[in-house]
Amino acid sequence: MKTHLVHSQRGVGLIEVLVTMLVLSTALMALATLQVRSLQFNQSSYLMSQMNIFAYDILDKIRTDTQPLTATSNTHLPISSFSVGANDAVPTGSTSVKNDIQNWRDNLANLPGGKGAISCDDLTDICKITITWQELDSSVAEGITKTFSYSARI
Repeated sequence: MKTHLVHSQRGVGLIEVLVTMLVLSTALMALATLQVRSLQFNQSSYLMSQMNIFAYDILDKIRTDTQPLTATSNTHLPISSFSVGANDAVPTGSTSVKNDIQNWRDNLANLPGGKGAISCDDLTDICKITITWQELDSSVAEGITKTFSYSARI
C-alpha cells in the first residue's frame, strides 16, 4: 500500500515573508520617528540652555555696571538704565550700558526669532529678563514662540 502525501499548502512561505516585512517596516518607521523626535527635543534643550546662558550673561553685566566705580566712590549706574523692551531701541547714555545691551541683542538675534527685554526697578533692585524665540514645529508653519523669563536681585 502506497500512500501519496499531497502538499496542499502552497504559497504559505510567501505569506510569512509578507508578514515579516510588514512587522519589520513598522518597526523601522517607529525607529525613524523616534530619531526625529529625539533631534527635535535635543534642539529645544539646546535653545533653552542658550537662553539661560544669555540671561545670566546680561545679569552679570548689569551687576558689574551698577557697582561703585572705586572703593571710595558711592556713585554707580542706576539699574533702571538697563530697562529696555524687546522691540525698543538700545538706550542712549553710558557707552558700557549701550554696548552691553547691543552685544546681548546681537547674540539673541543669532538664534531663531530671538528677542530680549530687560525690566529693572531701582527701588527693589530686581531685574527681570525676558527672552523669546521660535522653535520649529512641523505642525505649525511659522513655529512656536517660546518665552524664558528670569528675575534676580542685583
